Amino acid sequence: MPPEARLHEALMSLDGGADGLDILRRVITSAPPWLAPSGHLLVESSKRQAPQLVESLAAAGLIPRVATSDELNATIVIATLPVPLGDQRC
Repeated sequence: MPPEARLHEALMSLDGGADGLDILRRVITSAPPWLAPSGHLLVESSKRQAPQLVESLAAAGLIPRVATSDELNATIVIATLPVPLGDQRC
C-alpha cells in the first residue's frame, strides 16, 4: 500500500477484511434500495478484485460491468439497478 494512503486515510477505509472487499460488500448489499431504476453504483477496484465484485453485485440483483483505462491505470465496476418489467417504456 502506498504511504500516502496508509498514513492519511482513515483506518476504516483501509480495512477491507481478508480479501479487501468487506466494506464494499456492505455497500453493495445496501445499494439497491437507494438506487432509482436504471441508477448506477460505481466502485473503483483493482483488476484482480473486479471479478469478485461482479459476483457480489450480480448476487445483489444489480447488472455489473467492468470498465478499464490503461492510460489512467484504473478499473471501475459499474452496476445498474434493473428497471422492473412493468416499468419499461417503449
